[in-house]
Amino acid sequence: MTITDVRVIVTCPGRNFVLLKIVTDSGLYGVGDGTLNGRELAVAECLREHIAPLLIGRDADCIEDIWQYLFRGAYWRGGPVLNSALAAVDLALWDIKGKRAGLPVYSLLGGKTRQGALAYTHATGETFGEVADNARRFIEQGFKVVRCQCAIPGTVGTYGSGRGNAPTGEALPVEETWEPRPYLQTVPRLFAHLRETLGDEVELFHDVHERLTPIQAARLGKELEPFHLFFLEDPIRPEHKESFRVIRQHTTTPLAMGELFTSKWECLPLITEQLIDFIRCDLAHVGGITEARKIAAIAECYHVQTAWHGPPDISPITHAANVHLDLATPNFGVQEWVVHPPETADVIHGGPTFADGYLHVSDAPGLGCDIDEQAAAKYPYRRAYLPVSRRADGSVQDW
Repeated sequence: MTITDVRVIVTCPGRNFVLLKIVTDSGLYGVGDGTLNGRELAVAECLREHIAPLLIGRDADCIEDIWQYLFRGAYWRGGPVLNSALAAVDLALWDIKGKRAGLPVYSLLGGKTRQGALAYTHATGETFGEVADNARRFIEQGFKVVRCQCAIPGTVGTYGSGRGNAPTGEALPVEETWEPRPYLQTVPRLFAHLRETLGDEVELFHDVHERLTPIQAARLGKELEPFHLFFLEDPIRPEHKESFRVIRQHTTTPLAMGELFTSKWECLPLITEQLIDFIRCDLAHVGGITEARKIAAIAECYHVQTAWHGPPDISPITHAANVHLDLATPNFGVQEWVVHPPETADVIHGGPTFADGYLHVSDAPGLGCDIDEQAAAKYPYRRAYLPVSRRADGSVQDW
């Protein structure tokens, strides 16, 4: 099957997506997703101007060779822009392979190891009571795992609290404020309230979003131990992996990390030293299924489970790829999942479905998704940024 056309589709049905359609001479085509929140056009131009010309005339069946050619052949390699573009290609090629075989992608990956992927979603609120009410609502919908975030006194626009985080069109980034002291005081109290209110049956956890120093994260993990979190997510910045040793020495709260990683090499120290319990890379940013399945295989040897990133700023195509890989991965742990805006379904058909705590994909060949290009054109790109966070003294803080 020779690749004859590569189409980059930038659209905003509720939020921005960078989508890809690879067409072959057999008439089969595949769809992919290379969305990088806040830097979408960088990926789109990389696909259009640098990668698409390299794909024309290549055999769509040779996924690994194309992956290596695009990753290593450019000499300048890696990073979120290049690997998001690579992910879009990779997902589209796996979609084609599944369609050619007449099988869902999970079957090509070895078949199901489970009937559904355990899912979690996000409960947020301005107060402890609001968070508890929202968590209870999700539990009633069937969720068995819930991530919980709340507003922090004395800050403006706390990450995950549900305020100040929406795309802003042509505006510049929203600037939020954050301080570690009130944060470290508030989060343990939040989970004390949630356990008292919701009980011990539901799995709860919290996303730090890389904002703490190692010793601050160690303190937080220690203080959260009585509430038995499913895991503490992304406690520190991603650059210095060895800092996790400090956290691990001081707490038994399970740790998860990885949404800002873009390759298996960044994951290695945390996995091989067993400094984390869950690896949670983003398939749309690490180079797709091809790279993620290798990360999962390495993690299996060290009793580390997968918890792939599944935010609203990746399309249902990547969410579908997540679940296909979840179903085929023996060391799968949990899958993040959110409901996209209703307009998204006008453009992207298919994706995972949720029932009684678990995600499922159809048995349709490939990823089970499609792109309506005419509908996509009705939703033009709108420039948007993620928020920026600052300390009280005005200095930049990790958001």
